[in-house]
Amino acid sequence: MGNKIKGKDLLKIGFPNDNSVNIALGLISRYKKRETKDRVLKELSELLYAPDEYIGDGIWGKVAEGLIAPVEVKFNELKIERSPFLIYGENEIDDKTKHQFYQALKLPVSVQGALMPDAHYGYGLPIGGVLATDNAVIPYGVGVDIGCRMSLSIFDAPASFFNGKTHQLENLLSEHTKFGMYETHKIKHDHPIMESKLFREIPLLRKLKTKAYQQLGTSGGGNHFVEFGTVTITASDAGIPAGEYFALLSHSGSRGLGAAIAKQYTQLAVKQCPLPRQVQHLAWLNLDTHDGQEYWNAMNLAGEYAKACHDDIHARLTKKLGLRMLMTIENHHNFAWKETVNDKACIVHRKGATPAGLGEWGIIPGSMTAPGFIVRGLGNASSLNSASHGAGRVFSRSECKSRFTKSEMMKTLNNAGVSLIGGAVDEAPMAYKNIHQVMGNQQELVETIGTFVPRIVRMDKN
Repeated sequence: MGNKIKGKDLLKIGFPNDNSVNIALGLISRYKKRETKDRVLKELSELLYAPDEYIGDGIWGKVAEGLIAPVEVKFNELKIERSPFLIYGENEIDDKTKHQFYQALKLPVSVQGALMPDAHYGYGLPIGGVLATDNAVIPYGVGVDIGCRMSLSIFDAPASFFNGKTHQLENLLSEHTKFGMYETHKIKHDHPIMESKLFREIPLLRKLKTKAYQQLGTSGGGNHFVEFGTVTITASDAGIPAGEYFALLSHSGSRGLGAAIAKQYTQLAVKQCPLPRQVQHLAWLNLDTHDGQEYWNAMNLAGEYAKACHDDIHARLTKKLGLRMLMTIENHHNFAWKETVNDKACIVHRKGATPAGLGEWGIIPGSMTAPGFIVRGLGNASSLNSASHGAGRVFSRSECKSRFTKSEMMKTLNNAGVSLIGGAVDEAPMAYKNIHQVMGNQQELVETIGTFVPRIVRMDKN
């Protein structure tokens, strides 16, 4: 069996006595342990003869890379000086979060950074952190929930559509949205994303495909939601007439697919990119390497999958509502993009930050009792064309549980005229910063086109 192969077996067929042996043994243990020893050694002999033909191969590509141009693993010291940066709303951001951001700016691959006014402490980059790097992608700079995003559908119905329909709309959300680790739709909808060749070519994704299909059209736990509410369009050039509309807003990401991708490639990055202990979560993958390219492809697939989940949610509810969509506004806020920064090709990580290039549309939510803002980017280069992704937390989840009670939360919601299905005290409106203050601190980053006010909110039960 493949898992019986030892280093001496590889040396005997011609492997150099270097790290390529350890790489091959690790891949054999992960992907080939059910195959016969002779078959695996035959594959590796063919690889040794023509390693160029295996570059990019889902299983053996990393071995081929190691044979042709071994990746040097070396300890990376932080720079003494920080890369250029700006902080928006600095007085409302705690020192712990700013210090975490400063550490990221000292990475050898760091080019430029920006911290959004909703920023708070996280793993790797702080939430609300934007970082441009040189040919390197940081899995924890993207985040665990790859492709976490907003999607807003505005319907051809006035805000008064709510009148007399609250109970009916609550039932729609209860019956046709699914949340958390275990809820799935009984009737699955097919989507082209599930036919992506990456589900065949990348071994990790091959193992995750069934789970991804099961979770298609569902939302995560925590602060993820699906809401009915009212949109007020104030701009005259928004594409639809100014006025008040009935609308649907969702917030979720790539579910278990994205979490598994983040876990595996973070582990690979930490092994390949040793860093001082306080910044080890900022380990990166060079995009010129097999693992770097594989993560990039998997990350983009997870982003497309997250969009597919939102599309499915909105299609299901639109069909039940019997309404027509007038406009959809959507954006990622946990992702990495290839962009030009000061005439230099970079990887721009936005971890809890909304893309805000010139004319780019986005939605920045508040809380269950505060409005969200429909925005257009102003293309501010100093912010790396970014804005906040929401109001940002004042209190952590654990702090909320000790500070607030469920009854206090429900009283606040009732006073605001908001109906909640599911939800927990760690998502109480009191957990978040003042969205109006956050928006005031980023007037040079986005212009406001309209607002969304929640009326009925569905979240995970926990």
